[in-house]
Amino acid sequence: MADTRRVPPTRSSLLASGALGAALLAVAACGAEGAGAECTMIGSSPGMSVMVRHPDAARVASASLRVCWDGTCREPGIELGPSSTSVPLGCEGEEPDAVCAASASPDGGKTGFAVVEGLPKAPVRVTLELRDTGGRVLVERRLDVTPKATYPNGPDCDEGAPQVVLTVANGTVTAA
Repeated sequence: MADTRRVPPTRSSLLASGALGAALLAVAACGAEGAGAECTMIGSSPGMSVMVRHPDAARVASASLRVCWDGTCREPGIELGPSSTSVPLGCEGEEPDAVCAASASPDGGKTGFAVVEGLPKAPVRVTLELRDTGGRVLVERRLDVTPKATYPNGPDCDEGAPQVVLTVANGTVTAA
């Protein structure tokens, strides 16, 4: 009769299995180099960004959106917070893989993002309202815009959800 007892793996057999797995992974990766873009699982949410530039932002306390298509309207929540710009702090060397640094600096604007579930890559009507701290409407604009697909991993990877950016500068609202 055969001995059917289970023998626990030894440290050397575990190390050998790990080394074999690493070697197989390295061989597989060699064939993939240069074969195309490396895409991650990073995605994007469907929705609208609102950017209010300085000096308009100083008077704005809140924003609201109404987004309509196919006979249905949605009023997603949006909160505005301070916006910033990147200030380069230089690099340690000139090589392509040199370490570089940057700092965020407030720019006097405000920004927010509203998730709009089901947002199509087709024309939608958007109404943006900006209010001051007393609730008075400072800006009310209706625009027809077409959300565009985003590419959070770059243009060589799958597309993400559609989005629109609404920018308010000098009382004028534009869409991109």
